[in-house]
This record gives sequence, C-alpha cells and structure tokens, in this order.
Amino acid sequence: MTISFNDFLSQMLDNPALLITTILTLGVVLVNGWTDAPNAIATCVSTRAISPRSAILMAAVFNFFGVFIMTIINANVAQTIYNMVDFGGDSKYALIALCAALFAIVVWATAAWYFGIPTSESHALIAGISGAAIALQGGFNGINGAEWIKVIYGLILSTVLGFGMGWFTVKSVEFICRGFDRRKTNRFFQGAQVCGGAAMAFMHGAQDGQKFMGVFMLGIFLANGQSSVSNFVIPIWLMVLCSVVMALGTSIGGYKIIKAVGMDMVKLEKYQGFSADLSAAGCLLLSSLTGIPVSTTHTKTTSIMGVGAAKRIRSVNWGKVNEMVLTWVLTFPGCGLIGLIMAKFFIWIF
Repeated sequence: MTISFNDFLSQMLDNPALLITTILTLGVVLVNGWTDAPNAIATCVSTRAISPRSAILMAAVFNFFGVFIMTIINANVAQTIYNMVDFGGDSKYALIALCAALFAIVVWATAAWYFGIPTSESHALIAGISGAAIALQGGFNGINGAEWIKVIYGLILSTVLGFGMGWFTVKSVEFICRGFDRRKTNRFFQGAQVCGGAAMAFMHGAQDGQKFMGVFMLGIFLANGQSSVSNFVIPIWLMVLCSVVMALGTSIGGYKIIKAVGMDMVKLEKYQGFSADLSAAGCLLLSSLTGIPVSTTHTKTTSIMGVGAAKRIRSVNWGKVNEMVLTWVLTFPGCGLIGLIMAKFFIWIF
C-alpha cells in the first residue's frame, strides 16, 4: 500500500490529525538532520578536506540517494521500525500515542544537542514509540519482541564491529602507505575523505531515512483510520521530502555535533578520517542489507575510537567518550519514559 503526493496533500488539509502528525514527524526528521546527520560529515570537515557548506550540500544530495537507492534494493529497515510496536486496534488513540512519541524524541534530541552531545535519534525513535505503546496497551503487550531483538543486534554491531573495523582499516592503510611520500598521500586522502564522507551520508540516508519514513507511513495510515496495514511502498515524494528536511536540519545546527565527533574526541589526520568513514560506511551497509536498524551515531563514533586507539589509547579523549556513552545508555530509558508519560498525558487531554 502507498499514497500519492496529491492524495496526501488533500487528506492533510481535510484531516487535522494528519496535519499535526506530519508536522511532528517532519520535526523529528529536522532534529535528526540537526543532531545525527552531522556525524556523517564530521571527519571530512574537521580535517579540512572539505568546507562545512560544501559538506552539508554533499550530505543532502547523498542522503537522498541513500534513501532512494537503498529503499529500492531493500526496505527492511523501514518495515522493522513500522512493525516494532502495536498501538492496538483503535486508530485514534494509536495516533495520539504516536504523536506523543514524536514529541518525546524532539525534546530528548534538542536537550542533547544543547549540550553538544551526539545522541542516537534511531534509539530515541525506538524508545519513544515503545514507551508510547506501553502506555497505550498498559504493559509490554504492545512490543514486538521479534523486531526489538534486531535493535540489540544492531547495538552490538554498531559498537563492536564499528570499533574493530576502524582499528583494522587504519592499520591496513598505514601498512599499505608506509613507504609513500607523506605530502602525496595527504593530497590523495583529502579527495578520498570527501568520497568517504559522501559514502557515510549515503548510508545515513539508507538507515535513518528509512526509519523515519516507516514512522511517517504509520502516521498516515493511522490518521486515515487504518491500523492493520502490514506492508507498504514508500513513495518517491516522501524520500525527497525527508531528505530536504534532514539537510535543512544539518545546515541549522550541525556544527556542535561536528565539533564533538570530529574534533573533541580524537584529533584526526586525513588518512585516519578516511579510515573511520570507510569502516563506518561498511558497517552501515552490512546492517542495511540485513534489515538491522543501527545507530549511525554509534557506528561513526566507535569507528573513530577504533582509529584513535590504533595509534595509542591515550589519543582518544575518553572524557568526551564517557559523556557520549552515558547519553547512549540513558537514551532508551529516558526517551522511553518521556514517550510513556507524554502518551498518557496526550490521551488524557484528547
């Protein structure tokens, strides 16, 4: 099942519930671009391989290609998020709960951005809708365990594999280039790092773009009283819309996150930045093809940690890492609790 752009506009103008859901969903996508998408371009900006403005434009273009191409190849990530929770048969209360979850995600992500800490919007999304489902169902009956276990797999994949591939990739690059002239390799890796940043932006669109489009489609169906749609086709207009809004978010407030990930955690050289981008993009590609929702934030930052640790452990600013890890740990219970409370509050009001 799908929906055309003209039908969507017509329904949104006639249905205030769909209008509110659309505004909140696009708000979450904007915040994702604001706080999560900058991770993709953090390293190539921090090493001055490309200017921030050009990097943001590049991220916008490749986010769209990532959403478009990967959705055609494999839309399992979107389906996983769509099927992760069951809001019950009452589409009215289900839509209220979904709006509460989206509101919770915006609150959580904005607070993390204020402190300059890169939080995972993927995990905030999963936690928020799970908390809302628990509030609506009065227990864990609304949680689809088979889909939720993929989140655990993704958490392990993004952390362990991200760090390991970062370490292995940079060691391999150092071994291959050990006899080369440093000035020549710097010129090569400057261009290579731009390509690496483009690959990361592509994979960010493939992962996070699909997640939020899955929620967008859920909101459209619920607003139309359809609570039992099990399969859907993501329309091209939605891919374009999410990509543009995500790029807008990156241009508004991405520098804090770029600084935290690309500068404060580890001081990177161009070949190290390329290694981090290459390893993180590889992890995201693997997870997207297998339909496992992972955090682009976790994957990119752990890859950078692995690259820094390959040089020496003290190269990593573990104080900044501790801040990030604490935020990651708190995201599930914190955003889940906000989603639960807001869902109960919204249901009580409406």
